[in-house]
Amino acid sequence: QVQLVESGGGLVQAGGSLRLSCAASGRTFSRYAMGWFRQAPGKEREFVAAISWSGGSTYYGASVKGRFTISRDNAKNTVYLQMNSLKPEDTAVYYCAADPRVAGSPEEYDYWGQGTQVTVSS
Repeated sequence: QVQLVESGGGLVQAGGSLRLSCAASGRTFSRYAMGWFRQAPGKEREFVAAISWSGGSTYYGASVKGRFTISRDNAKNTVYLQMNSLKPEDTAVYYCAADPRVAGSPEEYDYWGQGTQVTVSS
């Protein structure tokens, strides 16, 4: 089992920045690829970013590429999502997820956090 806890969400104005954190406990964090997803009301869960177990490979959804950066610190069992140039359409609940393999589909992830709300005002 892997337990994931997100933090860092909040209210920010358009153009601002936030950094989300996801702290992991349980099985060896460094063996897992990590992903960030988001879900807005009435919409499906959307892929945001993913990072390989080593941190050597990163992947981004088209809507956030160039604005968001995913990173990880295996010594701290934490994955981060730096979000810059935020837009109102980035408003959603953001979830981190863990799986042995990097994937872009939420169905492929075994472990999920409880989510953190990000609201971007115009």
